[in-house]
Amino acid sequence: MRLWSLHPKYLDGKGLVALWREALLAKTVLEGKTKGYQNHPQLNRFKASSKPISAINYYLKLIWLEADNRNYSFDKRKFAEITDVEQINVTIEQINYERKHLLYKLKTRDEKKYDEIIKIFNFETHPLFNLIEGEIELWEKV
Repeated sequence: MRLWSLHPKYLDGKGLVALWREALLAKTVLEGKTKGYQNHPQLNRFKASSKPISAINYYLKLIWLEADNRNYSFDKRKFAEITDVEQINVTIEQINYERKHLLYKLKTRDEKKYDEIIKIFNFETHPLFNLIEGEIELWEKV
């Protein structure tokens, strides 16, 4: 499961579809509707927020907005409409790690998207996240 901290605009089509599916799975887990993935480390930051379900719904909303901007047909009924949510902290080094990881994937999967974003050094975060100083998250397999 990869729940990117990066803004979804940087993802290629395959990455955006995969993120949508994985975020929907995360929502199901956080709602207690499945036994699998309950201890997945990427869910810890959502679980640690004061309103995990609101956080994942907001996360999904921004993925949906990016998909809608690209004329994809993601089902808006899959998440609750959230307008105000407590941000979750993400570290600068985590964003840098995710940038490198995404570029590695795009180099072989989508050269056009790779060429588009290779020149960007300061990636925006998904709006759910608040950028702070710090190292790569402990749950990453570096």
